[in-house]
Formats: sequence, structure tokens, C-alpha cells
Amino acid sequence: MPRFPSYTSHAEGLSDRVFGQLIQRSQSYKGHVYPLHVGDTYLDPIPEARAEAQRSSHYSRLHNYSPVQGEPELLDAIIDKVQRRHGVTLARDNVQVMSGATSGLGVLACVLLQPGDEVLIPAPFWPLIRGAVKLRGAIPVEVPFYTELGKPQADPVAMLERAVTERTVALYINSPHNPTGVALDDDTVTRLIELALRHDLWVLTDEVYEDIWYAAPPTGIWKRPELQGRVIATHSVSKAYGLAGARVGFTHGPAEIMQVVRGVQTFYTYCAPRPMQLGAARALALGDGWLSDARGRYARAARTAADALGVPAPQGGTFLFFDASPYVRPGESVLQLLERCVDAGVMLTPGSASGQAFESWVRLCFTAVRQSDLEDALSRLRRVLGR
Repeated sequence: MPRFPSYTSHAEGLSDRVFGQLIQRSQSYKGHVYPLHVGDTYLDPIPEARAEAQRSSHYSRLHNYSPVQGEPELLDAIIDKVQRRHGVTLARDNVQVMSGATSGLGVLACVLLQPGDEVLIPAPFWPLIRGAVKLRGAIPVEVPFYTELGKPQADPVAMLERAVTERTVALYINSPHNPTGVALDDDTVTRLIELALRHDLWVLTDEVYEDIWYAAPPTGIWKRPELQGRVIATHSVSKAYGLAGARVGFTHGPAEIMQVVRGVQTFYTYCAPRPMQLGAARALALGDGWLSDARGRYARAARTAADALGVPAPQGGTFLFFDASPYVRPGESVLQLLERCVDAGVMLTPGSASGQAFESWVRLCFTAVRQSDLEDALSRLRRVLGR
């Protein structure tokens, strides 16, 4: 047990400086640095959802606590949005508002994981899921998956199956995917579900990018009837509605588990901020037109970025993920390549944040800056890469 001045081993290796020396280097750059390293948008949300639109004159006790489960207005908007988007009516007791999807997945880790438990995490992955698992003393089992889909002779689902042990308790699935932009097809989803059923696993679905798709809207994995009773879905208003700073998300799942989730949430963050919940409710209720326009802008940005880098356009999400090893100079590391990108005014994310097997890869967010700025950033990046 850690005693003063030590700390728990569960926190070992976790840091708020995912980009570390790249950020430090960017601070010495004399011009504007394009922030293509963080998944965000340059678009402001609809006026009704913005922070300044939530007024004390409209809401009594605006700056007080919300109910732990969430603001009634937001719960109604969530249920209505899920019905519109998925044709499923959620029971109100099965929904829990969270302080963002990040907090939501952290709460689920507290509810479902014991120290020593293993969670299958198809890689590459959203960088923060690894830490959410580790903080419980559980073990994130990274298995190359999304970059293996469609490769001849590759069977990424079988690779996941081989990683299952008697300690495996859950499978994490994210589609459309951060960082590759892959939207899982029905056959792959079916095989993943069969794997979960064979090994009696919880399934944690990350639906943060469910509304950012560029072909046909993906079907929510959590809806599959075979999964009912063992799946917990996590959603967000951050990406789809331009409200990342609001820190509002929600989870839903089986009633008996959601009661425990609500209890843990009480001790985790108690509630999401009330003004931001009210703004999120308005985004969900009134933002479909905004979302459709944003999706069109993002699709154009995705094609622009993919064409500039000579990689396939993503099926959804806000990122490109590509192997940068062809652009590394002799004797140079990928980190040094990224430093050269910073010196040209472009910040990117090292692929190692998304998995140990992706040291040579790089993530680029194409929605963080407006189209004209993206084109300038890509022109600078092409010069660095020699494209």
C-alpha cells in the first residue's frame, strides 16, 4: 500500500501532458500553430445551446446542483433524441447524465471492474480509455484490430478471441472509430457480439461519434437484441453539437446496473454542471439542422485531408490515422518528425497515445480548424512530409 510520499501504482504512467514536449516546442513557435492534435470543432453550437444563453432570469436557481440523474429537461431531450435517431424508447430510469463521456466511462469502470480484471480494447483506441481502465487497477488488453480490418489473411476478431483469458470481463467497442474513422460493418459487429456471448463479457459501446458519418448512418451496436442485459452505451454532446467544453454526456443500460451507476456517479462528480445540461438539452432538441450542416462541412474537410495525405477518407468521426514511418528521416524518430511539424505550425497527435503497437503512426483532427486554415495546415504538413 502506498504511504507518504508515494502514490498508487494505478496512477503510474498517467499524465495530463499527452503531447508533452510537443506542446512545449509549440510555445516557442513564432507564428500561429494549427491545433490538429485535439478532437474538437471550430464551429460554435446553436445560439440556444451556448453558455451565455442560459440565463438566471429563465431558470430559477440556475447555478445550484442538478439532480444526480440529470436535469429533467435534458433527460426528456435524450429520450426524444434516441427515439428519433434509433427508433428506441429508453426507460427514464435507465438513463444517467454524466460529466462528459470521459467521466461516464470512468464511472462504468468503477462499477464493473475489480483490480486484476482484463478489458479487451481493440487498438488503436481513444487515448483516454486505457487510463480509465488502469485507474481501477484493471488491465487494458490492447489488441490490433481496426487497422487489420480488410487485410488479406487477417482475422482481427480471432485475434481478440485469442486474447481472452479467465480474467477478461469486458469488451470496449467504438464505432465510428477514434482514431481511424472506421465504421464497423454488420458482419464484424455480429462476430464481436458472438465473442462477448461465448465468454460472458460486458460490452461497453462508445457512441460519441454516432452522428458523424459520411455515407449511411451506422446502426447503434447497443441496439442489437442479443446484447440486451449486458451492454452499456455511452454518448456525448461534445462532437456532434460542438459542446466539448460543456462536459455533458450520458449512459444507458440495464436497470439494475444503472442504479449502481447512479450511486457511483454520486461520489464521482455528483452531477454535470446545471447550466451546461440545459444548453445540451437545447442542442439535442433544436440542433438537428446544425448537425446536418456540420456533417457536410466535416465530410468536405475529411476528403480534403485524405487527398492531401494520400490516404483513404474516413467513414466517420473527425480524424485521420496514418503510418508516418515513410516520412521519417534516417536516424529520426516519429517524435522528431512531429517536432518538425510543430516547427511548421502544425500540431499532431503521436500514435502511441492510441496503442503501444502504433509508435510510428500519427493522428490528425480535420475538424479543429475552418476549411481555409485546414488547407493551409495541410500545405505546411505536405512540405514537412515531402509530399
